[in-house]
Amino acid sequence: MNVLLLAPQPFYTERGTPIAVNLLLRALSERGDRVDLLTYHEGTDVAHPNLRIFRIRKPFGVNRVQPGFSLQKVLCDLAMFPMAAELMRSQRYDVIHAVEESVFIAMRLRRRFGVPYIYDMDSSLARQMIDKTPLFALLGPILRGSERGAIRAAAAVSPMCDAMAELARTSGATRVVTLRDVSLLNIIPQDPGYDPRREFEIKSPCLVYLGNLETYQGIDLLLQSFAILSRGSPPAGLVIIGGAPHHIAHYREEAAAAGIGDRVHFAGPKPLSAMRSIVESADVLVSPRIHGDNTPMKIYSYMDSGKPILATRRLTHTQVLDDQSAMLAEPEPAAFAQAMMKLIADPALRQRLGARAKAIAVEKYSYAAYKRAVDSLYVGLQGNVQGVSHGGGTRSGAASGAVGTRRRSATPPRD
Repeated sequence: MNVLLLAPQPFYTERGTPIAVNLLLRALSERGDRVDLLTYHEGTDVAHPNLRIFRIRKPFGVNRVQPGFSLQKVLCDLAMFPMAAELMRSQRYDVIHAVEESVFIAMRLRRRFGVPYIYDMDSSLARQMIDKTPLFALLGPILRGSERGAIRAAAAVSPMCDAMAELARTSGATRVVTLRDVSLLNIIPQDPGYDPRREFEIKSPCLVYLGNLETYQGIDLLLQSFAILSRGSPPAGLVIIGGAPHHIAHYREEAAAAGIGDRVHFAGPKPLSAMRSIVESADVLVSPRIHGDNTPMKIYSYMDSGKPILATRRLTHTQVLDDQSAMLAEPEPAAFAQAMMKLIADPALRQRLGARAKAIAVEKYSYAAYKRAVDSLYVGLQGNVQGVSHGGGTRSGAASGAVGTRRRSATPPRD
């Protein structure tokens, strides 16, 4: 198929959605599909056979677009629509694959050009906006109605977890195919050079967190729980990997105020190539997330590592983990601290939980399983594909396997 993939993120960067987009590009390339990717001005080009990359012009005043809803993201999305329309006029596409909020661009393109779209649904956009900015709660019915409209008009919805799949079905989706994330330990080439235990000279049991330090991740809960643990247990260390500088400074102050500043170590962001060495250094991997229903991408790598996982007992985790594959605790400090104590005190429990989680990851969350889901999604579209030609454009250059990058014009050359 000829696919127009809309990715409203800085691509490629090492964070959740761009990683998932790159995984999708790899799978589509291996299927033999020809893909034009339209994305933001920020990011690093990647190379896959049959892929061409087009980037929006940098909107005035936009620098370093962060995850989640923001004015900068709105400006970038506004710049994306006319470029997407120009591509549609000049090229022939069988389907539009719209990631996150670009689904609203895809809806307009579908009405104008008659080409069906896939809604790649990473989260509930309505809920994300309401959680981010309480003022949007007043617009809740409108936001949720717009989201339902995008779901219903899609030829297919590809959510990334069970919670989003259920939302799609209850909103009237025509077809739902879940594209779960996978472990990155065998997808991203690994460099064993980084060891947080050695960097911070940790001799005691070591708990490790990987991810950003946004409020929804539950870092406050993690620090409060670790403070309780530190008052009543043998010494332990906590390593926090990731986070923007201002978040790290904030939580470093919180750790110091709680009297655990000497035991909590902020390593800052690390490349994905260091993930295996990081998780292997841990005695316990933690995910204290307190908001959101979508499963964190890191959970699949946590599982694949064979290390025990401590996570909050919330849908974000329980749609993948259970009490046989992880230590699940209520999202409040005393309960989370008690779960930490249990895992630190019981090596046999740690081994059992880690082994079970790894077995599930190998069976259900491998790249092979992901590719089967992508095949199912695209094979099921055959009846909806119209192959409408817009302006007589061709993709002969892409068929040769060349990778093109256009930063100034959305109209590709006719090779």
